[in-house]
Amino acid sequence: MSELEIPADQPIIACITVGDFEENCYLFACPHTKEAVIIDPGDEPERILAQIRELQIIPRYILNTHGHIDHICAIDAVSQVYPVPLAIHPADVPMYTDERSAAMFGRKAPLVKRKPDILLQEGQRITFGTLSLEVLHTPGHTPGGVCLVCPTYCVFSGDTLFYRSIGRTDLPGGNYEQIVTSIRTKLYTLDDDLAVFPGHGEPTTIEEEKHENPFVIVEE
Repeated sequence: MSELEIPADQPIIACITVGDFEENCYLFACPHTKEAVIIDPGDEPERILAQIRELQIIPRYILNTHGHIDHICAIDAVSQVYPVPLAIHPADVPMYTDERSAAMFGRKAPLVKRKPDILLQEGQRITFGTLSLEVLHTPGHTPGGVCLVCPTYCVFSGDTLFYRSIGRTDLPGGNYEQIVTSIRTKLYTLDDDLAVFPGHGEPTTIEEEKHENPFVIVEE
């Protein structure tokens, strides 16, 4: 678990790396009101809840960048304490109840008993405190993959874009051409200095990935 050192007038961002897949769950909070979103609570709910208490933030939404098992398995437990609206893109809703995925990893279906309250769409804004996150639909890793953009500070890229890598496209619903198009036409058009917080691994920036990511070359 790590927390970025940031000035008092900038958002609170904490990363809790959870589970066997070392998935990054993020807490993103307004520094003035302490209202927050929980992004991709994938496992180890007790650690996520402990960090919420430590930061003294107030969750307002649970947001999923996509529906893979490593990003969703703490939703119900976290929701028992914070029954706030749950949001995911409609194309990935079936992953909450997918019996095959659950059986593959020795879990019982449904992986998420809750039904989503919000179906995320391109351009939608989720507002909490003085902050908002804009939804970019970025299919390729999954059909309903999204990235969440706070225009002044950062983008939560889920499993679309990583430090010097991209999300797998060999799983059901994956598509290499789609993920490359998503990255080139949506993520690489964001401000160069935006921090990128991915679903696995270390943070990066838009500018670094445009020039250094070997999987998606910027077309001149």
